[in-house]
Amino acid sequence: MCGIVGIVGSSTVTNRLIEGLKRLEYRGYDSAGLAVLNGDGLERRRAKGKIVNLETELDAAPADGSAGIAHTRWATHGKPSQVNAHPHQAGAVAIVHNGIIENFQDLRDELAAAGRVFESETDSEVVAQLIAAGVDDGLTMTEAFAAALPRLKGAYAIAAAFADEPDRLWGARAGSPLVVGIGEGESFLGSDSLALAGWTRRVIYLEEGDWVVAGPDGAQIFDQDDREVIRQVQISNAVAGFADKGEYRHFMEKEIHEQPDAVSRTLSRFVDAATHQFLTRDAAEWADAGRILASACGTAYYALSVAKYWFEGLARLGVEVDIASEFRYRAPVINDNDVALLVSQSGETADTLAALRHCRAAGAFTLGVVNMPESTIVREVDQVVLTQAGPEIGVASTKAFTAQLTALACLAAGAAAARGQLDPQQEASLARVLLEAPRRINEALAMEPEIERLAHQLTSARDVLYLGRGVFYPLALEGALKLKEISYIHAEGYAAGELKHGPIALIEEGSPVVVVAPNDALFEKTLSNMQEVAARGARIILITDADGAKLAQASDVETLVMPQCGAFIQPIVAAIPLQLLAYHVASLKGTDVDQPRNLAKSVTVE
Repeated sequence: MCGIVGIVGSSTVTNRLIEGLKRLEYRGYDSAGLAVLNGDGLERRRAKGKIVNLETELDAAPADGSAGIAHTRWATHGKPSQVNAHPHQAGAVAIVHNGIIENFQDLRDELAAAGRVFESETDSEVVAQLIAAGVDDGLTMTEAFAAALPRLKGAYAIAAAFADEPDRLWGARAGSPLVVGIGEGESFLGSDSLALAGWTRRVIYLEEGDWVVAGPDGAQIFDQDDREVIRQVQISNAVAGFADKGEYRHFMEKEIHEQPDAVSRTLSRFVDAATHQFLTRDAAEWADAGRILASACGTAYYALSVAKYWFEGLARLGVEVDIASEFRYRAPVINDNDVALLVSQSGETADTLAALRHCRAAGAFTLGVVNMPESTIVREVDQVVLTQAGPEIGVASTKAFTAQLTALACLAAGAAAARGQLDPQQEASLARVLLEAPRRINEALAMEPEIERLAHQLTSARDVLYLGRGVFYPLALEGALKLKEISYIHAEGYAAGELKHGPIALIEEGSPVVVVAPNDALFEKTLSNMQEVAARGARIILITDADGAKLAQASDVETLVMPQCGAFIQPIVAAIPLQLLAYHVASLKGTDVDQPRNLAKSVTVE
């Protein structure tokens, strides 16, 4: 899985294919490649590692043509290597593929028994071999491509090229996004509209099961029953050339510092700053809702875990939070007055999308919180709340997380108002507190020099423990995730009250422990838990506010004092020092902060 780019027209394509791949680098990848058609056949170049390695291959052995497909791969089947890199070729057919072919082994055995020879360890190669087998049996490329699709079980987006037809490309999607771009005398295929930014704004979002034959004169689209259909041409707002780190060393650093703007933009959509009313009262039928079934993955799951406290505490609306990859497999009871709340930065997360479809099929109202407006979840939910974080390039989510928290806070407050749990004065008070969030985040960013100093203490750590209680327990989980994602240091988050039930056994002299505890109703309990680990020799970093720092008064604790702010926005503001700590530890260690190993930005397979 990862990025797909395809171009077919009359001018040369190699440089533009590379350009498109670079726009998709934010997804993460471990190899890259392309195949071009020049009228004399098909030429393929592939390289392990970064796109610069592919450019080196092309410098040594140039290849160009008027049509081509390109790919950045994140390994799912087969180790990262040149031979496993896309495009895969079988005879005159080359393909690139995002997703997982679940029945690839059966297909591979069948094709191998028929005499076809495989060169890679990947599941993707069976797609090329299957299509090529159809061509060898006398089918046209279009017939062979269409015949292969029903035999594939799993999630996929595919782009294909055929040496004997250099003026056509073929594409298909099932469970993984694929976009068709319409230009002047040329057509494009891409994993998303961003891949095509700068070449065309006219795009067609293929629907589930669609496949396409694209050429210089446009695109023919067919549905899963092979009937030609017309899909709406839309105008994309994706911006070419956005991927600029500016004054920052890494995109992650830049995106951490963009959070005041990201949260401000999100608030502007959901809070009326003049009347101090929440514009999210009608996001769902809150008054009649029985409960919320919330699903997400990774950082988005922790955002929902925070939001559970808000929905239940403010709106008195019960919330069940599930990791999306687990949700539908526990055979959940879903009622028609339930609200299914799905959160995804990309809007393409495969497990979250599956949870959405499961809930929708059971009759629940579906509500999505998504950052990418041109995504599958946006198109499939009953109602959508768009966060305004803007493109997030760093694989480890930062501004998307705080934008999600902001949107969820607005939803919870709007639900509380709609259910009569907030009077107008209380609603206005909460709105005022939320509107302070960008300023408080900016104040939290001023803690960076002190955080960078403390980061030196963690660079040699093997394990780090994160503790929190109440709404800060999910923040502890998120802080631990950030550290292990980008620094490769093992870290775990725990509810502080669970220490004595097992995790305290991990504490030894010098063990680093990060405690997330702004002063709140549970602060004294958290302080007691902190003293328990301090007594066993732990090195403690306490993230609190000025009131909490006064109460802690421990000389052996490194205290990071975050801005004093209303309780409602404390989780949003507390995310900043956690992100900065992880960032500076990783930066000091010299890891690949923006594209950490083994991770992808958008997980479009289960």
